[in-house]
Amino acid sequence: MPDRLSALDASFLYLEDQTTPMHVGGIAVFRKPRTGFDYDGLVALIEQRLSLVPRYRQKVVQVPGRLARPVWADDPDFDVTYHVRRSALPKPGSDEQLNDLAARLMSRPLDHSRPLWETYLVEGLERNRIAVITKTHHAMVDGIGAVELGQVILDVSPTPRPPAESLWMPQPAPGITQLVFDAVAEMVQRPGELVENARSAALDAAATVQKVAEAVTGIVSAAKAAARPAPGSPLNVRISHQRRFATARTKLDDFRAVRKAHGGTVNDAVLATVSGALRNWLLSRGEAVNSYATIRALVPLSVRDTESENGVGSKVQAYLVDLPVGESNPVVRLHHISHAMRAHKESGQSVAADTLVRVGGITPPTLHALGARAASSFSRRIFNVVVTNVPGPQVPLYAAGAKMIEMFPIVPLAKNQALSIGVTSYDGGVYFGLNADRDAMSDVDVVAGMVEESLEELVGTVATS
Repeated sequence: MPDRLSALDASFLYLEDQTTPMHVGGIAVFRKPRTGFDYDGLVALIEQRLSLVPRYRQKVVQVPGRLARPVWADDPDFDVTYHVRRSALPKPGSDEQLNDLAARLMSRPLDHSRPLWETYLVEGLERNRIAVITKTHHAMVDGIGAVELGQVILDVSPTPRPPAESLWMPQPAPGITQLVFDAVAEMVQRPGELVENARSAALDAAATVQKVAEAVTGIVSAAKAAARPAPGSPLNVRISHQRRFATARTKLDDFRAVRKAHGGTVNDAVLATVSGALRNWLLSRGEAVNSYATIRALVPLSVRDTESENGVGSKVQAYLVDLPVGESNPVVRLHHISHAMRAHKESGQSVAADTLVRVGGITPPTLHALGARAASSFSRRIFNVVVTNVPGPQVPLYAAGAKMIEMFPIVPLAKNQALSIGVTSYDGGVYFGLNADRDAMSDVDVVAGMVEESLEELVGTVATS
Protein backbone atom coordinates (compact mmCIF):
# COMPACT_ATOMS: atom_id res chain seq x y z
CA MET A 1 0.00 0.00 0.00
CA PRO A 2 1.21 3.56 -0.68
CA ASP A 3 2.18 6.00 2.07
CA ARG A 4 -1.12 7.86 2.21
CA LEU A 5 -1.53 11.27 3.84
CA SER A 6 -3.47 11.22 7.08
CA ALA A 7 -6.89 12.88 7.18
CA LEU A 8 -5.34 15.77 9.08
CA ASP A 9 -2.47 16.32 6.64
CA ALA A 10 -4.78 16.12 3.63
CA SER A 11 -7.11 18.63 5.27
CA PHE A 12 -4.30 21.19 5.49
CA LEU A 13 -3.82 20.85 1.74
CA TYR A 14 -7.55 21.25 1.07
CA LEU A 15 -7.95 24.25 3.39
CA GLU A 16 -4.99 26.20 2.00
CA ASP A 17 -5.84 29.28 -0.01
CA GLN A 18 -4.11 32.42 -1.19
CA THR A 19 -4.55 34.31 2.08
CA THR A 20 -3.66 31.41 4.40
CA PRO A 21 -0.73 29.37 3.08
CA MET A 22 -0.22 26.43 5.43
CA HIS A 23 3.52 26.56 6.04
CA VAL A 24 5.53 27.24 9.17
CA GLY A 25 8.91 28.92 9.05
CA GLY A 26 11.80 30.39 10.93
CA ILE A 27 14.87 32.58 10.77
CA ALA A 28 18.17 31.30 12.13
CA VAL A 29 20.93 33.92 12.36
CA PHE A 30 24.56 32.74 12.34
CA ARG A 31 27.94 34.33 12.97
CA LYS A 32 29.96 33.73 9.81
CA PRO A 33 33.05 31.65 10.67
CA ARG A 34 36.55 32.42 9.43
CA THR A 35 36.39 29.33 7.26
CA GLY A 36 33.38 30.83 5.49
CA PHE A 37 29.78 29.78 5.05
CA ASP A 38 28.44 29.98 1.53
CA TYR A 39 25.61 28.66 -0.60
CA ASP A 40 27.52 25.64 -1.87
CA GLY A 41 28.37 24.67 1.69
CA LEU A 42 24.73 24.89 2.79
CA VAL A 43 23.58 22.80 -0.17
CA ALA A 44 26.21 20.17 0.60
CA LEU A 45 25.22 20.09 4.28
CA ILE A 46 21.53 19.67 3.49
CA GLU A 47 22.23 16.98 0.91
CA GLN A 48 24.23 15.04 3.49
CA ARG A 49 21.40 15.21 6.04
CA LEU A 50 18.39 14.58 3.77
CA SER A 51 18.52 10.86 4.49
CA LEU A 52 17.47 11.75 8.05
CA VAL A 53 14.28 13.40 6.75
CA PRO A 54 13.18 11.25 3.78
CA ARG A 55 9.89 13.14 3.48
CA TYR A 56 11.86 16.11 2.13
CA ARG A 57 12.50 14.19 -1.11
CA GLN A 58 8.84 13.28 -1.55
CA LYS A 59 5.94 15.11 -3.15
CA VAL A 60 2.18 14.85 -2.90
CA VAL A 61 0.46 12.81 -5.62
CA GLN A 62 -3.29 13.19 -6.02
CA VAL A 63 -5.53 10.17 -6.62
CA PRO A 64 -7.68 10.49 -9.78
CA GLY A 65 -11.17 11.65 -8.93
CA ARG A 66 -10.06 12.06 -5.30
CA LEU A 67 -11.25 8.53 -4.61
CA ALA A 68 -8.83 8.56 -1.68
CA ARG A 69 -6.51 10.94 0.07
CA PRO A 70 -3.27 11.82 -1.74
CA VAL A 71 -0.12 9.75 -1.30
CA TRP A 72 3.52 10.57 -0.66
CA ALA A 73 5.85 9.50 -3.47
CA ASP A 74 9.54 10.02 -4.18
CA ASP A 75 10.17 12.91 -6.55
CA PRO A 76 12.14 11.38 -9.44
CA ASP A 77 13.21 14.88 -10.53
CA PHE A 78 14.24 16.02 -7.06
CA ASP A 79 16.68 18.93 -7.29
CA VAL A 80 18.08 20.16 -4.00
CA THR A 81 19.15 23.46 -5.60
CA TYR A 82 15.50 24.25 -6.37
CA HIS A 83 14.65 24.01 -2.68
CA VAL A 84 17.82 25.60 -1.29
CA ARG A 85 18.01 29.13 -2.64
CA ARG A 86 20.30 32.10 -2.29
CA SER A 87 19.37 35.67 -1.47
CA ALA A 88 21.24 38.74 -0.31
CA LEU A 89 20.57 42.08 1.32
CA PRO A 90 22.28 45.27 0.18
CA LYS A 91 25.29 45.62 2.48
CA PRO A 92 25.18 46.37 5.30
CA GLY A 93 21.87 44.53 5.61
CA SER A 94 19.82 45.43 8.68
CA ASP A 95 17.52 43.30 10.84
CA GLU A 96 14.55 45.26 9.48
CA GLN A 97 15.53 44.35 5.90
CA LEU A 98 15.89 40.69 6.91
CA ASN A 99 12.44 40.74 8.49
CA ASP A 100 10.95 42.32 5.38
CA LEU A 101 12.54 39.64 3.20
CA ALA A 102 11.20 36.90 5.47
CA ALA A 103 7.70 38.39 5.30
CA ARG A 104 7.78 38.41 1.51
CA LEU A 105 9.06 34.84 1.32
CA MET A 106 6.44 33.59 3.77
CA SER A 107 3.68 35.27 1.75
CA ARG A 108 4.30 32.98 -1.22
CA PRO A 109 2.64 29.55 -1.25
CA LEU A 110 4.79 26.49 -1.81
CA ASP A 111 4.75 24.64 -5.14
CA HIS A 112 2.52 21.58 -4.63
CA SER A 113 4.07 19.79 -7.60
CA ARG A 114 7.36 19.48 -5.68
CA PRO A 115 8.40 18.52 -2.14
CA LEU A 116 6.78 21.07 0.16
CA TRP A 117 9.73 22.99 1.59
CA GLU A 118 12.18 25.78 0.82
CA THR A 119 15.35 27.09 2.49
CA TYR A 120 17.03 30.42 1.80
CA LEU A 121 20.59 31.46 2.57
CA VAL A 122 20.60 35.22 3.17
CA GLU A 123 23.94 36.98 2.84
CA GLY A 124 24.93 40.61 3.34
CA LEU A 125 23.80 41.02 6.96
CA GLU A 126 25.70 43.58 8.98
CA ARG A 127 28.12 42.55 11.75
CA ASN A 128 29.46 39.54 9.83
CA ARG A 129 26.23 37.59 10.04
CA ILE A 130 24.28 35.32 7.72
CA ALA A 131 20.75 33.97 8.03
CA VAL A 132 18.85 30.88 6.96
CA ILE A 133 15.10 31.22 6.38
CA THR A 134 13.05 28.01 6.25
CA LYS A 135 9.53 27.20 5.01
CA THR A 136 7.88 23.82 5.61
CA HIS A 137 4.29 22.83 4.88
CA HIS A 138 2.11 21.61 7.75
CA ALA A 139 1.54 18.36 5.92
CA MET A 140 5.27 17.57 6.20
CA VAL A 141 5.22 17.66 10.00
CA ASP A 142 2.92 14.71 10.46
CA GLY A 143 2.99 14.43 14.25
CA ILE A 144 4.44 10.92 13.95
CA GLY A 145 7.82 11.42 12.37
CA ALA A 146 7.71 15.07 13.48
CA VAL A 147 11.22 15.85 12.24
CA GLU A 148 12.01 19.16 10.59
CA LEU A 149 14.97 19.91 8.33
CA GLY A 150 16.22 22.75 10.52
CA GLN A 151 16.91 20.40 13.40
CA VAL A 152 19.01 17.91 11.44
CA ILE A 153 21.43 20.45 9.94
CA LEU A 154 22.45 21.72 13.39
CA ASP A 155 25.27 20.26 15.49
CA VAL A 156 26.30 20.75 19.11
CA SER A 157 29.90 21.56 18.16
CA PRO A 158 31.63 23.52 15.40
CA THR A 159 32.82 20.21 13.95
CA PRO A 160 29.95 18.67 11.97
CA ARG A 161 29.06 15.08 12.74
CA PRO A 162 30.03 12.57 10.05
CA PRO A 163 27.65 12.52 7.07
CA ALA A 164 25.17 9.69 6.88
CA GLU A 165 26.26 7.19 4.25
CA SER A 166 23.22 6.86 2.06
CA LEU A 167 22.84 6.64 -1.70
CA TRP A 168 19.32 7.77 -2.52
CA MET A 169 17.51 6.16 -5.42
CA PRO A 170 13.91 7.30 -5.92
CA GLN A 171 11.26 4.63 -5.86
CA PRO A 172 9.09 4.51 -9.01
CA ALA A 173 6.09 6.81 -8.72
CA PRO A 174 2.73 5.01 -8.58
CA GLY A 175 0.84 5.05 -11.87
CA ILE A 176 -2.80 6.00 -12.34
CA THR A 177 -3.89 2.36 -12.39
CA GLN A 178 -2.12 1.59 -9.12
CA LEU A 179 -3.48 4.74 -7.43
CA VAL A 180 -7.05 3.85 -8.39
CA PHE A 181 -6.63 0.15 -7.49
CA ASP A 182 -5.22 0.97 -4.05
CA ALA A 183 -7.97 3.53 -3.43
CA VAL A 184 -10.69 1.02 -4.31
CA ALA A 185 -9.06 -1.64 -2.13
CA GLU A 186 -9.06 0.74 0.84
CA MET A 187 -12.69 1.69 0.23
CA VAL A 188 -13.66 -1.96 0.36
CA GLN A 189 -11.91 -2.28 3.72
CA ARG A 190 -13.18 1.08 5.05
CA PRO A 191 -16.30 2.17 3.16
CA GLY A 192 -16.69 5.26 5.37
CA GLU A 193 -13.61 6.71 3.68
CA LEU A 194 -15.56 7.15 0.46
CA VAL A 195 -17.95 9.64 2.07
CA GLU A 196 -15.10 11.63 3.65
CA ASN A 197 -13.14 11.76 0.42
CA ALA A 198 -16.21 12.87 -1.51
CA ARG A 199 -16.63 15.73 0.95
CA SER A 200 -12.99 16.73 0.53
CA ALA A 201 -13.28 16.54 -3.24
CA ALA A 202 -16.23 18.94 -3.05
CA LEU A 203 -14.10 21.19 -0.81
CA ASP A 204 -16.72 21.15 1.93
CA ALA A 205 -14.80 23.46 4.28
CA ALA A 206 -17.07 22.89 7.25
CA ALA A 207 -16.64 19.12 7.06
CA THR A 208 -12.92 19.46 6.56
CA VAL A 209 -12.48 21.76 9.55
CA GLN A 210 -14.45 19.33 11.69
CA LYS A 211 -12.22 16.48 10.54
CA VAL A 212 -9.14 18.51 11.45
CA ALA A 213 -10.52 19.35 14.87
CA GLU A 214 -11.15 15.69 15.61
CA ALA A 215 -7.70 14.63 14.43
CA VAL A 216 -5.47 16.96 16.45
CA THR A 217 -4.46 15.47 19.78
CA GLY A 218 -5.98 16.99 22.89
CA ILE A 219 -8.06 19.74 21.32
CA VAL A 220 -11.26 20.75 23.06
CA SER A 221 -14.50 19.82 21.32
CA ALA A 222 -15.86 22.16 18.69
CA ALA A 223 -19.15 22.45 20.56
CA LYS A 224 -17.45 23.50 23.79
CA ALA A 225 -15.28 26.02 21.97
CA ALA A 226 -18.19 27.53 20.08
CA ALA A 227 -19.93 28.21 23.39
CA ARG A 228 -17.13 30.65 24.30
CA PRO A 229 -16.81 33.14 21.43
CA ALA A 230 -13.72 35.30 21.58
CA PRO A 231 -14.09 38.99 22.45
CA GLY A 232 -14.13 41.49 19.62
CA SER A 233 -10.65 42.60 18.62
CA PRO A 234 -8.81 44.44 15.82
CA LEU A 235 -6.76 41.22 15.61
CA ASN A 236 -9.68 39.48 13.90
CA VAL A 237 -10.16 40.95 10.45
CA ARG A 238 -10.21 39.85 6.85
CA ILE A 239 -6.58 39.35 5.87
CA SER A 240 -4.63 39.65 2.64
CA HIS A 241 -2.00 37.29 1.24
CA GLN A 242 0.88 39.63 2.14
CA ARG A 243 2.70 39.61 5.49
CA ARG A 244 4.82 41.74 7.81
CA PHE A 245 7.30 40.25 10.25
CA ALA A 246 8.96 41.74 13.33
CA THR A 247 11.16 40.40 16.10
CA ALA A 248 11.87 41.03 19.77
CA ARG A 249 14.88 39.90 21.81
CA THR A 250 14.76 39.24 25.55
CA LYS A 251 16.76 37.33 28.17
CA LEU A 252 15.73 34.05 29.76
CA ASP A 253 17.19 35.15 33.10
CA ASP A 254 14.67 38.01 33.21
CA PHE A 255 11.74 35.62 32.90
CA ARG A 256 13.30 33.33 35.52
CA ALA A 257 13.67 36.27 37.89
CA VAL A 258 9.99 37.15 37.44
CA ARG A 259 9.01 33.53 38.08
CA LYS A 260 11.16 33.35 41.21
CA ALA A 261 9.72 36.57 42.61
CA HIS A 262 6.06 36.07 41.76
CA GLY A 263 5.57 32.33 41.24
CA GLY A 264 4.09 30.56 38.24
CA THR A 265 6.16 29.38 35.31
CA VAL A 266 8.39 30.95 32.67
CA ASN A 267 5.57 30.38 30.19
CA ASP A 268 3.22 32.35 32.47
CA ALA A 269 5.72 35.22 32.48
CA VAL A 270 5.94 35.07 28.68
CA LEU A 271 2.15 35.27 28.36
CA ALA A 272 2.05 38.13 30.87
CA THR A 273 4.65 39.94 28.78
CA VAL A 274 2.57 39.43 25.65
CA SER A 275 -0.50 40.68 27.55
CA GLY A 276 1.26 43.88 28.52
CA ALA A 277 2.46 44.45 24.97
CA LEU A 278 -1.01 43.92 23.49
CA ARG A 279 -2.54 46.21 26.11
CA ASN A 280 -0.15 49.03 25.20
CA TRP A 281 -0.71 48.39 21.50
CA LEU A 282 -4.48 48.68 21.87
CA LEU A 283 -4.06 51.92 23.81
CA SER A 284 -1.68 53.29 21.18
CA ARG A 285 -4.38 52.70 18.58
CA GLY A 286 -6.98 54.56 20.63
CA GLU A 287 -8.99 51.39 21.30
CA ALA A 288 -11.36 51.37 24.27
CA VAL A 289 -9.73 49.18 26.94
CA ASN A 290 -11.77 48.82 30.11
CA SER A 291 -10.56 47.04 33.24
CA TYR A 292 -12.25 43.78 32.22
CA ALA A 293 -10.95 43.69 28.64
CA THR A 294 -9.31 40.47 27.47
CA ILE A 295 -7.71 39.05 24.37
CA ARG A 296 -8.10 35.32 23.97
CA ALA A 297 -4.88 33.50 23.11
CA LEU A 298 -4.69 29.99 21.80
CA VAL A 299 -1.63 28.53 23.51
CA PRO A 300 -0.39 25.13 22.27
CA LEU A 301 1.59 23.24 24.92
CA SER A 302 3.51 19.97 24.86
CA VAL A 303 1.88 17.13 26.77
CA ARG A 304 3.03 13.71 27.82
CA ASP A 305 2.73 10.92 25.29
CA THR A 306 1.92 7.68 27.07
CA GLU A 307 2.84 5.73 23.95
CA SER A 308 6.44 6.95 23.86
CA GLU A 309 9.21 5.26 25.79
CA ASN A 310 10.12 8.28 27.93
CA GLY A 311 6.64 9.76 28.22
CA VAL A 312 7.58 12.70 26.01
CA GLY A 313 6.55 12.81 22.41
CA SER A 314 5.32 15.06 19.65
CA LYS A 315 1.87 15.64 21.15
CA VAL A 316 0.50 19.12 21.56
CA GLN A 317 -2.56 20.24 23.48
CA ALA A 318 -4.11 23.62 22.80
CA TYR A 319 -5.39 25.85 25.62
CA LEU A 320 -7.55 28.94 25.43
CA VAL A 321 -6.25 31.63 27.78
CA ASP A 322 -7.89 35.01 28.27
CA LEU A 323 -5.07 37.54 28.48
CA PRO A 324 -6.08 40.33 30.90
CA VAL A 325 -5.18 43.32 28.73
CA GLY A 326 -7.53 45.52 30.74
CA GLU A 327 -5.44 45.10 33.89
CA SER A 328 -2.91 47.90 34.32
CA ASN A 329 -0.82 46.20 37.03
CA PRO A 330 1.77 43.82 35.47
CA VAL A 331 1.96 41.59 38.55
CA VAL A 332 -1.81 41.18 38.69
CA ARG A 333 -1.77 40.29 34.99
CA LEU A 334 0.79 37.61 35.74
CA HIS A 335 -1.27 36.17 38.60
CA HIS A 336 -4.38 36.02 36.41
CA ILE A 337 -2.50 34.04 33.80
CA SER A 338 -0.83 31.75 36.34
CA HIS A 339 -4.25 30.92 37.76
CA ALA A 340 -5.63 30.19 34.29
CA MET A 341 -2.68 27.91 33.41
CA ARG A 342 -2.56 26.12 36.78
CA ALA A 343 -5.05 23.47 35.70
CA HIS A 344 -2.69 22.37 32.93
CA LYS A 345 0.28 22.25 35.29
CA GLU A 346 -1.65 20.29 37.92
CA SER A 347 -3.06 17.80 35.40
CA GLY A 348 0.19 15.84 35.42
CA GLN A 349 0.25 15.95 31.61
CA SER A 350 2.47 19.03 31.21
CA VAL A 351 6.05 18.57 30.09
CA ALA A 352 8.66 20.68 31.82
CA ALA A 353 10.90 22.85 29.67
CA ASP A 354 14.10 21.18 30.86
CA THR A 355 12.61 17.78 29.98
CA LEU A 356 11.78 18.88 26.46
CA VAL A 357 15.21 20.25 25.67
CA ARG A 358 16.85 17.00 26.85
CA VAL A 359 14.81 14.82 24.52
CA GLY A 360 16.51 14.11 21.23
CA GLY A 361 14.44 14.74 18.12
CA ILE A 362 12.13 17.28 19.77
CA THR A 363 13.20 20.79 18.80
CA PRO A 364 11.59 24.24 18.53
CA PRO A 365 10.82 24.14 14.77
CA THR A 366 8.96 20.84 15.14
CA LEU A 367 6.91 21.93 18.14
CA HIS A 368 6.08 25.32 16.63
CA ALA A 369 4.81 23.47 13.55
CA LEU A 370 2.68 21.15 15.67
CA GLY A 371 1.35 24.11 17.63
CA ALA A 372 0.44 25.94 14.43
CA ARG A 373 -1.35 22.81 13.20
CA ALA A 374 -3.39 22.76 16.40
CA ALA A 375 -4.29 26.43 15.97
CA SER A 376 -5.38 25.92 12.37
CA SER A 377 -8.00 23.41 13.45
CA PHE A 378 -9.91 25.88 15.64
CA SER A 379 -12.72 28.12 14.50
CA ARG A 380 -11.59 31.71 14.06
CA ARG A 381 -14.50 32.75 16.31
CA ILE A 382 -13.00 31.39 19.51
CA PHE A 383 -9.56 33.01 19.73
CA ASN A 384 -7.88 36.27 18.80
CA VAL A 385 -4.19 35.40 18.63
CA VAL A 386 -1.92 32.36 18.64
CA VAL A 387 1.06 32.30 21.00
CA THR A 388 3.43 29.33 20.71
CA ASN A 389 6.23 29.21 23.28
CA VAL A 390 8.77 26.41 22.78
CA PRO A 391 11.86 25.95 24.98
CA GLY A 392 15.05 25.39 23.04
CA PRO A 393 18.55 24.22 23.90
CA GLN A 394 20.56 26.41 26.25
CA VAL A 395 23.87 25.53 24.58
CA PRO A 396 25.22 26.92 21.29
CA LEU A 397 24.37 25.09 18.07
CA TYR A 398 26.28 25.17 14.79
CA ALA A 399 25.69 24.60 11.08
CA ALA A 400 28.78 23.76 9.03
CA GLY A 401 30.93 25.43 11.70
CA ALA A 402 28.84 28.62 11.86
CA LYS A 403 27.49 29.42 15.34
CA MET A 404 23.77 30.09 15.52
CA ILE A 405 23.27 33.23 17.60
CA GLU A 406 19.50 33.80 17.27
CA MET A 407 16.42 31.88 16.16
CA PHE A 408 13.00 33.39 15.43
CA PRO A 409 9.92 31.25 14.75
CA ILE A 410 7.40 32.27 12.07
CA VAL A 411 3.96 30.92 12.90
CA PRO A 412 1.41 31.14 10.04
CA LEU A 413 -1.83 33.06 10.26
CA ALA A 414 -5.19 31.32 10.43
CA LYS A 415 -8.18 32.65 8.53
CA ASN A 416 -9.16 36.13 9.75
CA GLN A 417 -6.23 36.21 12.22
CA ALA A 418 -4.07 39.32 11.84
CA LEU A 419 -1.25 38.28 14.19
CA SER A 420 0.52 35.18 15.44
CA ILE A 421 3.37 35.16 17.94
CA GLY A 422 6.06 32.51 18.12
CA VAL A 423 8.49 32.40 21.05
CA THR A 424 11.66 30.30 21.35
CA SER A 425 14.33 30.26 24.03
CA TYR A 426 17.88 29.48 22.97
CA ASP A 427 21.29 29.80 24.64
CA GLY A 428 20.15 32.30 27.27
CA GLY A 429 17.91 34.36 25.01
CA VAL A 430 14.16 34.36 24.40
CA TYR A 431 13.28 35.29 20.83
CA PHE A 432 9.86 36.51 19.65
CA GLY A 433 8.73 36.28 16.04
CA LEU A 434 5.60 38.30 15.20
CA ASN A 435 3.96 37.31 11.91
CA ALA A 436 1.20 39.69 10.83
CA ASP A 437 -1.04 40.66 7.97
CA ARG A 438 0.54 43.46 5.99
CA ASP A 439 -2.61 45.58 5.70
CA ALA A 440 -4.14 45.01 9.13
CA MET A 441 -0.90 45.28 11.15
CA SER A 442 1.24 47.99 9.63
CA ASP A 443 2.49 48.68 13.16
CA VAL A 444 3.63 45.13 14.04
CA ASP A 445 7.14 46.47 14.68
CA VAL A 446 5.59 48.69 17.36
CA VAL A 447 4.10 45.61 19.03
CA ALA A 448 7.54 43.97 18.96
CA GLY A 449 9.06 46.95 20.73
CA MET A 450 6.28 46.85 23.30
CA VAL A 451 7.11 43.20 24.05
CA GLU A 452 10.54 44.28 25.24
CA GLU A 453 9.06 47.21 27.18
CA SER A 454 6.44 44.96 28.80
CA LEU A 455 9.12 42.59 30.08
CA GLU A 456 11.12 45.54 31.44
CA GLU A 457 7.99 46.59 33.35
CA LEU A 458 7.65 43.09 34.84
CA VAL A 459 11.31 42.93 35.74
CA GLY A 460 10.99 46.29 37.43
CA THR A 461 8.55 44.75 39.90
CA VAL A 462 11.11 42.16 40.97
CA ALA A 463 13.40 44.69 42.62
CA THR A 464 10.50 46.20 44.57
CA SER A 465 8.74 42.94 45.46
